[in-house]
Formats: sequence, C-alpha cells, structure tokens
Amino acid sequence: MRKLFIISAITILAFAIVSCGNTNPKSKKASKETVSLTGAGATFPLPFYNLAFKTYTKAGNELVTYGGIGSGGGIRSLTNRIVDFGATDAYLSDKKMAKMPMPIVHIPTCMGAVVVAFNVNGVKDLKLSQEVLADIFLGKIKKWNDSRIKKINPNASLPNMDITVVYRSDGSGTTYVFSNYLSKISSEWSNKIGFAKSLQWPTGIAAKGNPGVAGTIAQTKGSIGYIGSEYAFSLNIPVAALQNKSGRYIKASLESISKAASAKIPEDTRVMLTDSEAVDAYPIACFTWIILYKEQSYKSRSLARAKTLVKMLNWMLDDKAQSMTSKVHYAPLPNTAREYAKNILKQVTYDGKSVIK
Repeated sequence: MRKLFIISAITILAFAIVSCGNTNPKSKKASKETVSLTGAGATFPLPFYNLAFKTYTKAGNELVTYGGIGSGGGIRSLTNRIVDFGATDAYLSDKKMAKMPMPIVHIPTCMGAVVVAFNVNGVKDLKLSQEVLADIFLGKIKKWNDSRIKKINPNASLPNMDITVVYRSDGSGTTYVFSNYLSKISSEWSNKIGFAKSLQWPTGIAAKGNPGVAGTIAQTKGSIGYIGSEYAFSLNIPVAALQNKSGRYIKASLESISKAASAKIPEDTRVMLTDSEAVDAYPIACFTWIILYKEQSYKSRSLARAKTLVKMLNWMLDDKAQSMTSKVHYAPLPNTAREYAKNILKQVTYDGKSVIK
C-alpha cells in the first residue's frame, strides 16, 4: 500500500511539473500569459518613445522596454531575433529586406527632423545654403568667417575660428537621412561620399548617438553637426535655417516638418522626405519606423506576445499617442501614413492567420 502511495505521489508530481512547464505557444494557457515587450534601435525618436511607452504602461498596459542603440544596432537585434521590434530612421531597401531571416514590415511612428546644430560665440541665427552646407561637411569650408558663409549672413559676427564637424560614430538612421539629403543637393557629396548609416567622413570628430553628438557640440566651440531636432531643443543649442528646394531658408518646426509629408506616400510607407518640393517645407524631415517580422510565430513566440506587440503598435498610431509627439518636438504622422500603417498591421500574422481582425 505504501509503495502504491509513493508511485501515485510521484506520478502526480511529474504531471504537475509537466503542466507548469508547458510553454507551448499555441496552448490556451500561453494565450493568457503576461507579456512584456523589448525593442532597440534609433536614438532619433528616443524622447518620444520614452514618453509614449511610459504612458502606455502607466495606463495599465504591458511593459515596453526600449534601448536607444542606433538604427544599425536595432536592425541587427531584430535580425538576431533578440528583441520584439527594431527601430530605424532609414527604411530597409528591397536588397536589405531580402537579407533578413524573414519578411519584415515598417510601421511609421512619427515625423522628425535632422537639424544642423552649431556652437559659435555670439551667433544665434545662421543661414546655410545648400552649397555651403555640403562644402562645410566635405571639409572644403574650414573657417567660420569664410566669405561664402558671411555673404548669406551679413549681420552675423562670424569669428576667425576653425570649423569642427561632429558626426556619428555608430551606424545611424540619422546619418542616413542627413547624408541622403546631402547626396540630393551636392553631386560632389553623392559621388565621393554617398549616403548610408555609416560613412567615411572627410573631416571632423565622432560621437556616439544623438545624445553624444548633441553633447559634443554643446561643449565644443566652433563645432557644427547634425542631430535629431529634440536634442538641439532640449539642450538649447542653436540650429541653422537651411535653404530648401524652393530657395527659402527654413528652420525646423512642427509646421515646416509636417509640410515635407505633403508628397505622395507609398502604401508600405518606405519613402525619404528629404528635399521636399513643398514651398515652406524644412528640407531634412523624415519618418521614423518600428520594424517587426510579418510572421510572428518564430523562436517559440506565443500568440499572446504577437497580439501584445500589434496592440501596442496600433496604440502608437492612435490620437492619444500621436498627440504626444509635439510635447517632445516631433510632428504627428499625416492621416494617410497612419491609415497605411494600420493596414500593414492587419497583415501581420501568426501561423499564417492575421493577428488582429
């Protein structure tokens, strides 16, 4: 009798262990699991993501953790499937998408701008033409009192001081956007340097991330560099008014950034908004995207995790989240982009079936 009791106890214990350890993603229990999401990538939208994800979790939703490691790092993290989503300011080309382990989709989350910040004693307002901007970053204009800068800034007290260019050391969507613009306005830049997330810069010093570049500019007299607009605004660093395609000198603002999106947007939302033809558009505006795998049943992921991810991204596209963009100096998505993004989320699947109805 005692032997039978022991055997029965062992059987019950074994059953309990198997039941508790059942993590089959397709089980009923797994569909009710508590999920937290992780993402990594672009530093450009970091202030907005920090605010949005904190608000989302505080409202009683799932925890979302995001690491600003640069667009290149975010794409690698998603490629290695160690995060739920990546984030990038540079959409993936068809060639790069084909190299991913599985098909991915792009979800735009807000609009921002890459601004040209500078630190020159006594100078708060600065205009830069397309030619002058390109030649500064090519290293051809070396002094702040260069005649070409003085010509378009006759009232500025420009010193006889070396120009120190500051650029990103890490793979960066911000670099991609900025160099894409330079490639459009300067044939020399296009032929010699080109555009990519990482470049061989002809001049200057490197810093990591948008915060690193912003901090370096703030601490370095005579410096100039490119950063996400939020970092310049938060550190009160002066930014240049840039000559746009219509010849007007425009500073980044919510209005001028939004006007860059007046162009036609493809349904997959992969488009560069730089050098917009809109008369009053700021010339280096852009979308920033969250990227994820279209098919979510990989690496033992549960249906609950897939549903949580899609739910969070739908929330990012809703009015409440989009209304928060201006609080941290970004612009909300145009309605067309939001509509396309919601349609893309309907195409996200789990075992071939749409995650949301």
